[in-house]
Amino acid sequence: MADGVPDGIAGGTSRSGNAYNLTNGTIIKKLLTLAVPIIASNLMQMAYNLTDMFWLARLGPNAVAASGAAGMYMWLSMGFLLIGRMGTEIGVSQSLGRGDKKTALGYFQNSLALALVTGFLFGAFLLIFRRPCIGFFRFREEQVTRDAVAYLSIVAAFMPVNFAMAVLGGAFTAAGNSRTPFIVMAIGIAANVVLDPLFIQVLGLGVAGAAMATVISQSLVLASVLVGYFCLGVKPFPGFRMFGPVEKSKITQILKWAMPIALENIFFCFLSMVTSRIETAFGASAVAVSRIGSQLESLSWLIGAGFGSSLVVFIGQNYGAGREDRIREVIRISALVLSLWGLFVTAFIWFGGPFVFALFFPDRELLGLGTKYLHILAFCQLSMNVEAVGSGAFKGIGKTIPPSVVIIGTNVLKPLFAWALSRTSLGLYGVWIGVVISANLRGICMNLWYAAENRRRKSNQVSPA
Repeated sequence: MADGVPDGIAGGTSRSGNAYNLTNGTIIKKLLTLAVPIIASNLMQMAYNLTDMFWLARLGPNAVAASGAAGMYMWLSMGFLLIGRMGTEIGVSQSLGRGDKKTALGYFQNSLALALVTGFLFGAFLLIFRRPCIGFFRFREEQVTRDAVAYLSIVAAFMPVNFAMAVLGGAFTAAGNSRTPFIVMAIGIAANVVLDPLFIQVLGLGVAGAAMATVISQSLVLASVLVGYFCLGVKPFPGFRMFGPVEKSKITQILKWAMPIALENIFFCFLSMVTSRIETAFGASAVAVSRIGSQLESLSWLIGAGFGSSLVVFIGQNYGAGREDRIREVIRISALVLSLWGLFVTAFIWFGGPFVFALFFPDRELLGLGTKYLHILAFCQLSMNVEAVGSGAFKGIGKTIPPSVVIIGTNVLKPLFAWALSRTSLGLYGVWIGVVISANLRGICMNLWYAAENRRRKSNQVSPA
């Protein structure tokens, strides 16, 4: 260790240690090395979702609406999944930044224990209450309800698999190695691309077939990581072991970091579910349109989330090493990159989105509705991207409450705006305009708060504890 910077972080050799150590070297190169595989993984996830929607759309808008309703609860599960993942990303990255592999290992092992418990409990909850969960949306079409219940039953049974994989992937990313999670994600996506048409169309399993393809692909991803670990010795960092003692102090710290993030995602999803329930008053077609449109819009939040995740790790390691100069520079670079990307997505959604939408629903009426949806959502893409900068910066230094306050606060307004505007002459368009207003407020408030926090830290020269 020289000048307060650890010599090596991930891998067993000096070369890999330098490659994955984010506390020295060219910032833009290190950031892109970390961020590109994360972003590519997110884009593959988008491709998977679009593949799912493409084959389900062949069955009609009711099938898309059913998977969308069940998918809301998969989104809700992210709030609980992030308890383990954020505990790993923050705890491991900051500990490795200080050169403390033992503490990093402890944070991973305790995060994994939390993930397995929460995954099992949430999956059991969804299995037991699957009918009331889908009943929340009050679909007018009975077939939509039946298909959504079938989809939810299948994916809920495999919930612990998804939770465990999130923590394992987080450990590699926190050590600066986002390439390994990308490779195993590619395996799962490839499997799903093959299984979707097989189960949905060839075997005629419909919406349930889409769920089966999903859980098989997720299980294959986890199996690939376990084979790499036990048979090939692939580890996030030297001395890594899968299981270890549960430590109350680390569990407490993980919950302190992760609970605000978990709550923000739970509230975010629940309030989006309330908004979707308002949409169902306009029929299953409205839900199907927003479901597919949101997948195109995910070009924004998946890229933003990818950069945000890389910022958490990059800033976490440099915060642990006391490299405030690198933290400020990486935030500046990220803000510029995501602003440009936000402008690109705005143009793409406005001009190119309708052509992509036509691949799913060539019907003129649905295509027209989808085009209007995309044109409305184009007005919040810049804000959604730059929001990820402030959020990732806060989480990297271990301050998870401010972004949670912003996200929860602005999302409480989303269904209120949607409900109020839907009761005007805008109708369904008012629901979508309400979503755009809340998204813009979220991005503005997030970055104003972080700017204030950054000024405070610069004046006080805050150092990591």
